[in-house]
Amino acid sequence: METERQQLPNATLILVFGILSIVGCCCWGVVGLVFGIIALIMAKRATEIYNANPEMYTGFQNVKTGRILAIIGMILSGIALVANIVGLVLFGWDGIQEMQREMMEQYGG
Repeated sequence: METERQQLPNATLILVFGILSIVGCCCWGVVGLVFGIIALIMAKRATEIYNANPEMYTGFQNVKTGRILAIIGMILSGIALVANIVGLVLFGWDGIQEMQREMMEQYGG
């Protein structure tokens, strides 16, 4: 008796969180790290479920893609976080705000 294949739990959500981890690197790096870690944990669990019975599930490609995007997002977010911390240490909060103001005046219009 053949059972109908079902969507792997959270496969689409893992993909979305992987994408959000890349986009989140622009938010001081913290948001991207959070989404990346959550996506990796969910991808690990989904992979275990899929490997236990692969002929029962579809959507594993979304899990693999989401996992790769989460890793990329975590790397970018880590770089952004370190760069922001270094900027804070070197220039302080007021220095960063002043640089942002100057950039807005120069490029913002």
